[in-house]
Amino acid sequence: MVLKHKFNQQVEQVAISDIRQFDIDVSGIPEIIKLTLGEPDFNTPDHVKQAAVDAINDDQSHYAPNPGIPTLRKAAADYYNTKYHLDYRAEQVITTIGATESIAVSLQTILNPDDVVLVPTPVFPIYIPITQINHGKCITIDTSDDDFVLTPEKLRVTIKANQDKNIKALVLVYPSNPTGVTYSREQLKELSKVIKESGMWVLCDEIYAELSYNNETHTSLAEFLPDQVLLVSGLSKSHAMTGWRAGFLMGPSDFIEQAIKTHQYLVTAPTNNVQYAALEALTNGQADSEPMKAAYIKRRDFLCHELEECGFDVASPDGAFYLFAKIPTKFGTDSWKFVRQLAKKARVALIPGASFGPGGEGYVRISYAASLDDLKTAAQRIKEYVINN
Repeated sequence: MVLKHKFNQQVEQVAISDIRQFDIDVSGIPEIIKLTLGEPDFNTPDHVKQAAVDAINDDQSHYAPNPGIPTLRKAAADYYNTKYHLDYRAEQVITTIGATESIAVSLQTILNPDDVVLVPTPVFPIYIPITQINHGKCITIDTSDDDFVLTPEKLRVTIKANQDKNIKALVLVYPSNPTGVTYSREQLKELSKVIKESGMWVLCDEIYAELSYNNETHTSLAEFLPDQVLLVSGLSKSHAMTGWRAGFLMGPSDFIEQAIKTHQYLVTAPTNNVQYAALEALTNGQADSEPMKAAYIKRRDFLCHELEECGFDVASPDGAFYLFAKIPTKFGTDSWKFVRQLAKKARVALIPGASFGPGGEGYVRISYAASLDDLKTAAQRIKEYVINN
């Protein structure tokens, strides 16, 4: 017997991340400075690490409840409620294996075949393949003409132009990867009016919330639309815990009731010692991100100045730790060609804007989650390359 389809056809159509692949490809270049991945160069705070060690020594090695240990779910609700004026109960929190699992669980929970997800671009590409794997379809919305912000007008036009489709959800990522741009409170208020009219879900990825740099505190869309927002967060960026895989998914009770099933059959439960480390981070590490944020601001300001001086046009970065820079005119708009040549000739690795969807071509993403010394060396190499080529 010959199988008609050997593999899931949706999976076959999804490609391996070209961001990760490029990072691997350039790693063999001698003395390369990689400003490629979104990973803090800081270490996890010592008190958080010790909590994990203590949990291991206390034999916290058995299955946790599927959605996470109760004390952690309550701590997460309290933490985000206090910081961002939300109103979640512990029962409305699922502890996930990083923000990535939160995204996967959310989309798997809400999508039926051919449901549509609206994705403003440029954006980190994870949301599109996960939608496709779950038999949904994506419609991208290019925001490059609006300073990389989704406007209520553009959202309304997109909804109207697709009235024949079942638009199930909108993805909103802020502060943004790759642009570093975020939304003001007023912008979110206006956007929420259109979203409320539509009745759609909003997958809000706010993993960079604590790395907002302007004077206004981060505002969560969940404050305005608690019954429609699926809030994704975690400790990877705020507490330098990328490898720990500690994430949280928050939402209305009816959604959480269904999402727990998806989460349970994907991972059973989160890792125990990681949960106790996360509990420590949330209860005694509220200020852990502040020194990191201060360093990022200094790096951002330095790199913006250096890049603009040699002909790059940089999107206003209000958060996260990325610059989205328009390639100097003389190099054209082929971002893949530019980053490959830069890596080869200048030994600096950046990510091409083309990797982030419509509106990204002609740009490069630069992660400044690297030491200031490395950034200074990288900036000098980039300047020399731009001048001499």
